[in-house]
Amino acid sequence: MTKIGKGLLVFGLMLMLGACSSESEKGEGYVERMEKEHQGDSPVQNAATDPDEKEQAAGKEVTYATVNGSEITGYLAKADNAGEGRPGLIVIHEWWGLNDNIRMMTNKLAAEGYTALAVDLYNGKVAQSPDSAGTYARSVNEDEAVDNLTQAYTFLTEQQGAAKIGTIGWCFGGGWSLQTALAHPEKIDATVIYYGRLVTDAGELAKLQMPILGIFGAEDEGIPPEQVNAFESALDEAGVTNSIHIYDGAGHAFANPSGTRYQQEAAEDAWQHTIRFLDENLK
Repeated sequence: MTKIGKGLLVFGLMLMLGACSSESEKGEGYVERMEKEHQGDSPVQNAATDPDEKEQAAGKEVTYATVNGSEITGYLAKADNAGEGRPGLIVIHEWWGLNDNIRMMTNKLAAEGYTALAVDLYNGKVAQSPDSAGTYARSVNEDEAVDNLTQAYTFLTEQQGAAKIGTIGWCFGGGWSLQTALAHPEKIDATVIYYGRLVTDAGELAKLQMPILGIFGAEDEGIPPEQVNAFESALDEAGVTNSIHIYDGAGHAFANPSGTRYQQEAAEDAWQHTIRFLDENLK
């Protein structure tokens, strides 16, 4: 092949890679992929929310933010003996919205020793079908969502006295867990991403100053393993501490607290990784 031919080939590959990276990062077609992954699914409770035999956690509805003139209500949970300075968690719902299953998961996280705030990016709307979930996910304004999550951080640190803050989310919420970290790299102390929308640009990821835990399924066609591998490589290139786990035989939403895609063995192992990671970096 001539030098010109090689140059054109390399240029073409760069364009292809750029297009793939842009699609991943900007989320073009992301909701459509999620609709495909959740086809036939419904927001039912599953074993993810089973309580551990630990201290009990109490939860309540709280107003934690005002976005574009509207008050935002979330769900705050902390153990009965929670004291000042306990680490805080911003808990970000999957694409179904802030439902009772997310509240139970927030209780479960609180029982592990965290002041956990489940945020609401749908402003009170909760989906009962993939169609409505897709509609709600598309309706989220990114600037307003960042404002919402920023105020959640302020609520936990200033009103709840949390000394350190982590983020965790599933599916739609997993992507926003990463986006919160990118929006506030100097504030967030640990980030957990369950098969959420990813960024594969090492330059953008280089701003991250916290460790990242990523949980993914090998059979997930919405967030496929090749995209996860690109994310991990970009984190490594950027010098960001990370631990990425891809579970064989697991599909998208395999650990969601709502839905019929739950796979107990993989989900329970992922949960142990999650609690260990949070404890090591927040406590």
